Amino acid sequence: MIALVSVLLASFVIASCTEPDQTIDACTLAKCQAVTNTENPIAECPPNTLLVSNSTEYPTAFHSVQSAVQSLPNDTSAYQILILSGSYVEQVNVSRVGPVYLLGQTSTPSNRTFNTVQISWAAWAGTGDNAYTATLTVAPDLNAALTGSGPTGFAVPNTTIFGNTDFRAYNIDFINDYKPYAGSPSLALSVGYANTGFYRSRFYSYQDTIYVGKLGNAYFYDNEIAGQTDFFYGFGTAWIQSSLVTLRSCGGGITAWKGTNTTFVNSYGVYIHDSTILKANSSLDITHKCALGRPWNAEHRSVFANTYFDDSIRPDGYIEWSVSTPRIGVNTTMAVYNDFGPGYNLTALEANSNITTVFTEQQYERYSTTSRVFQDPFSGEYGNDQWIENYPTCTSYN
Repeated sequence: MIALVSVLLASFVIASCTEPDQTIDACTLAKCQAVTNTENPIAECPPNTLLVSNSTEYPTAFHSVQSAVQSLPNDTSAYQILILSGSYVEQVNVSRVGPVYLLGQTSTPSNRTFNTVQISWAAWAGTGDNAYTATLTVAPDLNAALTGSGPTGFAVPNTTIFGNTDFRAYNIDFINDYKPYAGSPSLALSVGYANTGFYRSRFYSYQDTIYVGKLGNAYFYDNEIAGQTDFFYGFGTAWIQSSLVTLRSCGGGITAWKGTNTTFVNSYGVYIHDSTILKANSSLDITHKCALGRPWNAEHRSVFANTYFDDSIRPDGYIEWSVSTPRIGVNTTMAVYNDFGPGYNLTALEANSNITTVFTEQQYERYSTTSRVFQDPFSGEYGNDQWIENYPTCTSYN
């Protein structure tokens, strides 16, 4: 159960009580993540930084990420949580409105393959809602996180407030490997009614790895997202930039989105840009077997743009939901634009034009930048991307 956080900051934690600098940049965060002062690991961190460690070396630190999150005041102030190297087996739920940045300790913040922090959980949905399985949840309450069922999913009450306005995670691996195959939803991430950014992090599951729910916004930069079945799914808006999409096998599709009717024109969907799709290892027998996606409902929207397809991808791109329930309609958008690689077959894609759309430059333009897809959650005004880190790479922090 996701609880609203209202516990005051514990006084025994080594952290500054001054207001944080609202202009924290990637180099400032990288200097904090490097942990050059082992006696006081947060000595080089911005104000309002809490420390998490599963080592007895730091007895005044929090020993779980969730306990640090729960200590934060329920207000709009900004906090960072520095997580020292290690494996943390827990579910993390962030419900507060104020900015929260989770920072994984690393001496190489520009390279996710050297991440040293893993947060893991092992659960799958079975007969319960998918929300209960997530390793990380960012949502104001349980209602905002629930997936629900049927053509429109769980009906989030109109009184639900918008949650975190600027959540970020840097250099952290989020894992939900309940089973080594797809059998039921096992979320590594769940987002609802919140703005979230993930930088050089990694997400591992098999089915429904990433869930971006209603009024959820998620931006991924230089991440790895691994799965087998429908591992990008949801109702909200997700932008995957310069990332690695790893196929652990094939099932369903890479994407499965459910469009939502609103009083304004919306662009809810999943957009994968300038990225790479690769099989997890060469031993997998999945050549030309993996679909780019399938429609969770007939308002599905997904776009793969300027992305490399390895030979795992089906030549015809997208597929119907099923033979008996195709879920293809006039508002279904399952598109590719300027993609390349051995899995990109223009002739086969065009022959499948009743399902897969090969975008023209003009058609793609509408979805070509974050400001053209991220919207104010209640007015629908475009340009709601100020919470995205514009310069996520630091070349030098010394």
